Amino acid sequence: MSVLAPHLKTQFSWNNADWALIVISFRVAYALMQAISGRVLDSLGTRRGLLLTVSWYSLAAAATSAAAGLKSFMCFRFLLGSGEAANWPGATKTVSEWFPKAERGWAVALFDSGSSVGGAVAPFLVFWVYRTFGSWRPVFVVTATLGLIWVLVWNAFYHPPETHPNLGAEERAMILEAREDEQREEAHALAATGTRPASWAQLVSLRETWGIVLGKSLTDPVWFFITDWFAIYLVSRGFSLESTVLGFWVPFLAADLGNFFGGGLSSYLIQRGWPVLKARKFVILICGAGMTLLIPTIAVSSFAAIVSLFAVATFSYSAWSTMALALPSDLFPSASVASVSGMSGTGAGIGTILSTFLIGQVSDKYSFAPILVGASLVPLIATAMVFVLIRTKEAS
Repeated sequence: MSVLAPHLKTQFSWNNADWALIVISFRVAYALMQAISGRVLDSLGTRRGLLLTVSWYSLAAAATSAAAGLKSFMCFRFLLGSGEAANWPGATKTVSEWFPKAERGWAVALFDSGSSVGGAVAPFLVFWVYRTFGSWRPVFVVTATLGLIWVLVWNAFYHPPETHPNLGAEERAMILEAREDEQREEAHALAATGTRPASWAQLVSLRETWGIVLGKSLTDPVWFFITDWFAIYLVSRGFSLESTVLGFWVPFLAADLGNFFGGGLSSYLIQRGWPVLKARKFVILICGAGMTLLIPTIAVSSFAAIVSLFAVATFSYSAWSTMALALPSDLFPSASVASVSGMSGTGAGIGTILSTFLIGQVSDKYSFAPILVGASLVPLIATAMVFVLIRTKEAS
């Protein structure tokens, strides 16, 4: 959708405020359903929960090909967001089911890199389909088909450790025993049981929950500003989207590398004897500073320089985000991980909705310069929130 944005804005005579309404429609559904989908996943389990939600949003994506204007685009994007909201809570819960804490950084990096890979592939795939068919409508059908193929693969191969048919008895026992040990360590500190999800009231009463929620709420808008507005920003700087497609994907590739940098560095530090939270916070600290490099893009005019600075920012964001996604499984029992992850997703959705509205208004009336300054400085506040609120003592 963001790659097609300049073409759609021209065809339907939208300004940036109109485009913001379409983005907000998705984000409202995404925000509302993050917390709800987290509870659904904790109740249904990852296998059934993701089969349901990915099927839903793939069909919603295909239906977008029938959109005829601003209101219909808003409707279809709302339906898409309501299903897609389950992705990150489901993936986070899956990681907590299979991986010990020392290995979760890598596992989170792997699934979080998916959005970056998609962002890097999208310009080429979207432009190819658009030019092949001479219309933007088949683009939504093609991308929806990818989601439905994923559903078939997930259904055929994924099972939790308790029921996986190809898992040996010894390995199954090792995974389940490690999980039980973690739950016993965390239950006392976090007032939650290892067998049932903690209530929302219990989770909201914990400062660790707020550290995760506020951290995501203040950093995710940076990523979604780039994914939703990068093409429009380039056009506003005088660049033709078609002529810059070879550089358009660079920030998304950098984000992919950032996922693995964050996960790899934190896992390396943990293996060297660092406490889990200290390792995660170290990555958060250096990457919070890295996101401030969006500010210099205001002063440069070279396409290569702009893309490079955006790439550093997306690299830093993704490493930061990988740590934020790992924190629920570090701090909470498996039965509550998706709930906490969903709550943080809702907070991130609210932050993104507010920022998207402001981006549309400010960019129409002024320019993107104030937006880039804000997108650089707000992550520093998020970093401070993590350090202040997440101070749980770890078992030695």
